[in-house]
Amino acid sequence: MPIRRSPRATVWCLLLASLALASPAVVAQATADLACAKCHGDVKVSSGAHPDTTCADCHVNITSTPHDQLAPEQKLDAGAICAGCHGVATKQLGKSVHAEKSCKTCHGPPHAVGSASDSESRMASVGQIKTCGKCHDDVLEGFKSSVHGEGLLKSGLTEAAPSCSDCHGSHSIQLKGDPRAKTSHEKSPEMCGSCHELVLKHWRDESTHGALWVSGKPDAAGHEGPVCTTCHVDSHSVRDPTSATMRQHIPGDCGGCHQEVMKSFSDSFHGKASHLGMTSVAMCSDCHTPHQNLPASDPRASIHPDHLAETCGRCHEGETNAGFLTFDPHSDPTVPGGARNEVRWVYLFMTTLLLGVFGFFGVHDLLWLQRTLVGKLRGEFKAPHGGPGPYIRRFSRLQIWMHVTVVVSFLLLAITGLPLKFAEAWWAPQMMAILGGPQAAGHLHRLAAIVTFGYFLVHVLVMLKQTLIDGKRDLLWGPQSMVPQPKDITDLMGNVRYFLYAGPRPAFDRWAYWEKFDYFAVFWGVAIIGFSGLVLWFPGFFTRFVPGWVLNAAYITHSDEALLATGFIFLFHFFHTHLRPEAFPMDPVIFTGRMPLERFKEERPLEYQRLVDSQQLESRLVPAPNAADLRVAYVFGFIALTVGVLCAVGIFAALLQVFAG
Repeated sequence: MPIRRSPRATVWCLLLASLALASPAVVAQATADLACAKCHGDVKVSSGAHPDTTCADCHVNITSTPHDQLAPEQKLDAGAICAGCHGVATKQLGKSVHAEKSCKTCHGPPHAVGSASDSESRMASVGQIKTCGKCHDDVLEGFKSSVHGEGLLKSGLTEAAPSCSDCHGSHSIQLKGDPRAKTSHEKSPEMCGSCHELVLKHWRDESTHGALWVSGKPDAAGHEGPVCTTCHVDSHSVRDPTSATMRQHIPGDCGGCHQEVMKSFSDSFHGKASHLGMTSVAMCSDCHTPHQNLPASDPRASIHPDHLAETCGRCHEGETNAGFLTFDPHSDPTVPGGARNEVRWVYLFMTTLLLGVFGFFGVHDLLWLQRTLVGKLRGEFKAPHGGPGPYIRRFSRLQIWMHVTVVVSFLLLAITGLPLKFAEAWWAPQMMAILGGPQAAGHLHRLAAIVTFGYFLVHVLVMLKQTLIDGKRDLLWGPQSMVPQPKDITDLMGNVRYFLYAGPRPAFDRWAYWEKFDYFAVFWGVAIIGFSGLVLWFPGFFTRFVPGWVLNAAYITHSDEALLATGFIFLFHFFHTHLRPEAFPMDPVIFTGRMPLERFKEERPLEYQRLVDSQQLESRLVPAPNAADLRVAYVFGFIALTVGVLCAVGIFAALLQVFAG
């Protein structure tokens, strides 16, 4: 009769049979673990790091049974237990910044310590991000979006992308300022170089920065020399340095040490455009290279004369002739000896011109303003600003459309150029963003420049035709001419006496002295701003004939003359024509071409009398402008005035920011 065994007995028989075939050590381990399991069956042991460790190897405080209650001296010291096998790691931990932490803080519950090679482990490359992030959550988010974090979390490059311990170490982590730390100034290049080997080699052997680090001595200015973490400042949020976002940080990062050079860069086109978000413009690293930067005197340097054509040619393809290569990208004419004498003289001339014009007309128009305010209160101005008529034609249809073209093109030049001129102003980036960015603004600026050249050419051709073919010699001299004449000096002096209540208002003819100045301000401006703009637009062409310093001079001329033009038009011309009390809020005559006869007699008595004497007055009389014409004139005029006044406010705000900063 066969013997019947219960299922439990069968299991025990099979287990004992298998143990009989095992080695004594395995038998002892299994027997001990089975014994513990009788009471602690609910303890789940899943340690991939300790596959051959028995309960008693760690729980050495268990010396007797039962052990429900342990004396204080019998309590388990996890650190001491781990030190039995991991003595070196425990000693390193005790001297690290994590000395107060226990092993399980990072490695987790003792019964579930994972192997570092296990991708699911807390200490695996990906697992470390979450494990370390429990205490260092301030850097966790930045790391996740960094080029290193994305390599681990998004691309799964666990063998290539570094995790926390790759940079900071495992058990001997120190604060960044501690010379023992892997991330310290002394050791960070080697730490980063463990992955970026070629970069480390170039930086160490072929750059001024690397040479300073190797020497361990500061330079003449006291700088120890930048290392990886100096330039890649937020090391936990390291981004791709070629990305648009990071390229915008490059000038500021380099400027932390190179402040004087940073100032000249910020004042250059490259610096202003980069500040406004144009990432394709040349940055520090484009010319000096990121890891092989050397002085220009070193034959290996990218900015050595032998290599300039190649370096500059990356952006200025086909333009790097001998003249172009003498251009100084860091010219600073504000510092004596900081630029060529020619460039400095241009700077001094333009500065003097700016201060002279703004100073003179600032005083002139303030005196005019107070005098006309008093005159308006006294009722001195009798002539109506509008009304049914009669009216006299003051401007032809060609002149009206010419002026409209001037207004549109000039405003477009101003709103696309001023943000670049005042790139550091708080409003400049916002305005540039509205325009679509620096590149889009550049295209609009050049389009407006072409229109400007067009109306300038038309005006010159019309003047030549009227003078040479039609025989109107009075356009060159006389009452019809815009050329300044001795009477203009007399009128200026008389007007100043009028402003100071020392004499009557002068009798003006066809053109007053301020109108002639307005005219020549535009004429001079188009010529000077236009030519200097062409030099900057086509540098490769012009430097075939002129040296590179002409580009530096053209940049100053274009920038300062543009400020003079916009400031004069938006402040003084607007006041002379529209904002003076006797014409406020706007004089529509330039848009309708017509002016009330009574007002004409009051403001231009000499021209009126000449028309009467020559019996030409009747032929100049025209009907009053209709409602539609006035509506168009006022809408267009107020839009132009508003844009101009806002630009003037922006100029003042930018200048105040410069003086305050």
